Amino acid sequence: MFPGGINPKQMGKMMRQMGIKSEDLEAEEIVIKLKNGKKLIFKEPQVQSIEMQGTKTYTVIGNPSEESGVPEEDVKMVAEQTGASKEKAKKALEESNGNIAEAIMKLKEKE
Repeated sequence: MFPGGINPKQMGKMMRQMGIKSEDLEAEEIVIKLKNGKKLIFKEPQVQSIEMQGTKTYTVIGNPSEESGVPEEDVKMVAEQTGASKEKAKKALEESNGNIAEAIMKLKEKE
């Protein structure tokens, strides 16, 4: 029951009358890529799509795990430029928040 004693079926009917469309989506995984290079990964989330006045809004419910996302191309480039292993290149990129130039400088200083 929703607050105020309205059951979900009544709420759905009222929303349709107001032109609001709601749909539950079957999602296996949702990945949100943040600007700082990290990723939020939702496994088996509850996802709902709501369309109102031509705009769709998605609601994601679940517990995300956080992953540091360094693009593989960046790792390869840093490794090639410095002669370091991919593991060291990835670590340097993570420490420099994905800044390629800073990661290269860090690895070259250690030579």
